[in-house]
Amino acid sequence: MRPETSTARGLHARGLVTAVDNTRVRTNLIIKTEPQVLSVQLIGGPHAGRSLSITNMLTGKLELDEYYAAGAVVLVEYDLVDEQPANGVARGHYRLHWQFLLIGVFAALLVGVAGVTGLKAALSFVFAALLLWKLYFPLLLLGFPPISTGLILVAILTAVITLSVGGLNRRGAATFTGSMLGVLLTCGLAVWFADAFKLHGAVRPFAESLLYAGHYDLKLTEIFIASVFIASSGAVMDLAMDIAASMDEIKQNSPELGVAQHIAAGLRVGRAVIGTMTTTLLLAYSSTHIAMFLLFLSKGLPAQNILNAPFVSAEILNILVGSFGLITVAPFTALVAGLLYRNPAPQRQGRPLPQQGDLA
Repeated sequence: MRPETSTARGLHARGLVTAVDNTRVRTNLIIKTEPQVLSVQLIGGPHAGRSLSITNMLTGKLELDEYYAAGAVVLVEYDLVDEQPANGVARGHYRLHWQFLLIGVFAALLVGVAGVTGLKAALSFVFAALLLWKLYFPLLLLGFPPISTGLILVAILTAVITLSVGGLNRRGAATFTGSMLGVLLTCGLAVWFADAFKLHGAVRPFAESLLYAGHYDLKLTEIFIASVFIASSGAVMDLAMDIAASMDEIKQNSPELGVAQHIAAGLRVGRAVIGTMTTTLLLAYSSTHIAMFLLFLSKGLPAQNILNAPFVSAEILNILVGSFGLITVAPFTALVAGLLYRNPAPQRQGRPLPQQGDLA
């Protein structure tokens, strides 16, 4: 009888590349293919000091391949077979320590500048990331409908973030209601224009790879639509909070304002910030595709060819439909806040009330 072997799979540790064998690597201009053999010594984890050989298969895709030299520190995924590391795979240069440092500096700066509100914002950031990673994405893989599940997810996120930052009061309620109205409008427009543009979800990176991985039942077009309103929901929430906080301040300082005057004041605040927020969406989305636009321009393609391409049309839909929600959230929030604040607000102690003409 063969002796039983003990095996543990999927272990991770930092590894130092001590030697590289590139004899089988084929180079064609800037493209490298075929295997690169690495000798790696583990420098972290329970098996530090152990060595193993790793085959780094180069596929010729620059966005996916990493080419290593001796002295590089990599993330190693390996199995433990009979107490010996084996079947190692290099998962890229080790970057996790810099990522944790960047997260820590970001959180410290947020708390240092905004105090308790910054701490709430940092916790909301973590909550949003966990909700997407641990709940929404697994539910999609299990076959849940992307659009309705995405709307529920956004509603939960919006409620937690707006009510924790804005408070359990009229300001928080106005922010939540205005945000959700803007998100629902964005969702409806995304559904309509995705059909009008004849777009499908495979225009997104890695969407086709999901199908090849065996997830044939995924509704890629609905996932694409959900990505549109989820991506804009943060900016929508931000603008709704600005409007609601401004209208709360206006009512606190001028409790005698009528509903119509209060709503008009909120709309004036909204007009001042909408222009920069829509430009923010344009820059945020388009800057991620600079290489694509440079390629099109270098080929001398006419503008109509570029704009009519499916992946460019998808980005146009993403930007403009998201901006529709952003623009309409200002009047939505102003209207909701005006109705919620129609009763006189309690006067703040120690602060004189300005005259109504001071708001002009």
